[in-house]
Amino acid sequence: MATPVIMPRQGQSVESCIITKWYKSNGDRVNVNDLLFSYETDKAAFEMESPVEGILLETFFDEGAEVPVLVNVAVIGQPGEATEPFYPGRDTSQAAGVQPVADEKKQRTEIIEDNDNSVAPDEKIRISPRAKKLAADKGVDFSQITGTGPNGRIVVSDIEKALSTAVTAKVSAEAPETEFTEQPVSNIRRIIAKAMHSSLQNSAQLTHHMSADVRSLLDARKRVKEGLASGKEKQDITLNDMICLCVIRALKKFPEANSHFLGDTIKSYSSVHLGIAVDTPRGLMVPAVKNADTMDIRKLSAELRSAADACRKGNIDPELIKSTAASFTISNLGNYGVEMFTPVVNLPQAAILGVCTIIHRPADVWNNQFVFIPFMGLSLTYDHRAIDGGPATLFLKEIKDQIENFNL
Repeated sequence: MATPVIMPRQGQSVESCIITKWYKSNGDRVNVNDLLFSYETDKAAFEMESPVEGILLETFFDEGAEVPVLVNVAVIGQPGEATEPFYPGRDTSQAAGVQPVADEKKQRTEIIEDNDNSVAPDEKIRISPRAKKLAADKGVDFSQITGTGPNGRIVVSDIEKALSTAVTAKVSAEAPETEFTEQPVSNIRRIIAKAMHSSLQNSAQLTHHMSADVRSLLDARKRVKEGLASGKEKQDITLNDMICLCVIRALKKFPEANSHFLGDTIKSYSSVHLGIAVDTPRGLMVPAVKNADTMDIRKLSAELRSAADACRKGNIDPELIKSTAASFTISNLGNYGVEMFTPVVNLPQAAILGVCTIIHRPADVWNNQFVFIPFMGLSLTYDHRAIDGGPATLFLKEIKDQIENFNL
């Protein structure tokens, strides 16, 4: 029996998603959990896995199409099974406002047109309106292009590929030493770019730098490793987990840093909803660990790891990666060897902490006797509209003290 593949609803506020890439084509055999396609909301990127085993009989939308949630995007079944009953719009229970019509062919065409993938019946060349407009804007002759969309339709990615090939060929002929490629900006990259630009444009950001002696952290980390090796410790606790716990403790003492600046009001949180920057193949995501201040180090470590894994797999709850979900964010670039940087505040949050790499520096331990001590750089960026320099410095100093006096 044929099974429809439905565009999931990722969060209550999400009404539509954009299909970014199909991993399977019509006629391909798929197994359960095979990747079918990737898609993006206005907040994050995800991947859709096959719910059943069978043949991908038909896809109803091209790459780049914006599809309402809970609408059929494809159908999986066995060769010869009918796909018409699953055309978008046939079942009014799939999406609000979609009504069936007597003419099935007409109905399908209208649904596809709504998603910028229409093909007029009298057109000899099958091309979506979005691709046709891009070709006209860039001066691309699409009459010689072979479409990769359903039924040989030319889609946006076909025009983009033709543009890329033309640019590369031109550059190779004229100036081989200056070869380059051009690729369209992904939806999630546009989202990140817009958020970063808005943050810097609409706030008064200032960064303070300070270093913390991390001998206590390194000792605690050594004990964890020894416990894992001996079997006494069942869970790995990383340096980042320990730093997060230190920041949480500091935030409880400086609630002005654990806040949102909302223009006319400042919302200070009694609980710490900790945001952690996660680098994924799709771009930067910042999931929130809710009520992190109620957790011990092991629970916190597990929740941080779970949130990061969900981001990388593309199944994080969209509500947890809203900028309003976290009350404070940590961005750790220590593993990359970064000695100092200026993190950008994730508005409306009032501050963000950048964690840098560990560097051994000489320090006077007693009576002009110098030894090399491991120091970690801490970079606190704060919105000066919400926090003054004095309290911000004291908050950063508290993080430093928590790190230097850490006890697992």
